[in-house]
Amino acid sequence: MIVLGIDPGTATTGYGIIKKENGTLKCVDYGVISTSKDMPFGERLLTIYKEVESLIKKYNPERIAVEDLYFFNNEKTAFKVGQARGVVMLAIEESGRTPFEPTPLQVKQAVSGYGKADKIQVQKMVKLILNLKEIPKPDDAADALAIAIYCANCMIIKGKKC
Repeated sequence: MIVLGIDPGTATTGYGIIKKENGTLKCVDYGVISTSKDMPFGERLLTIYKEVESLIKKYNPERIAVEDLYFFNNEKTAFKVGQARGVVMLAIEESGRTPFEPTPLQVKQAVSGYGKADKIQVQKMVKLILNLKEIPKPDDAADALAIAIYCANCMIIKGKKC
């Protein structure tokens, strides 16, 4: 099973692709979709959309997870990230897939065993779980791999997603 995890953002949208085979998780690819603050905002959203669409076509994931937004200190930032998340969701829906939408708390709990783990704890666990030589960089890509790990280990029971 191929799983794509996405950590949405306007400047950087992290992505992580993993493969689950015989109960083992392996990293296939990870990185970020970057947009310049000098680009018109609509163009930034279009770039994110097209790149997510391209990732879906290239890797043909069985499952896709996009981190849900649940808390922001800055309302303006939250709206912009919400718009980026919206174009990611559109690309997923247009591919005929239904996204998993875990909260950051669920992802941290699943990866580190503690829902309030800090970033470095989660990153170290991602490295360990995927048997990587080093912690994935940048942070957005590591977060996306954590989201993919959560999704890969999620059970579907009676048609309901965890």
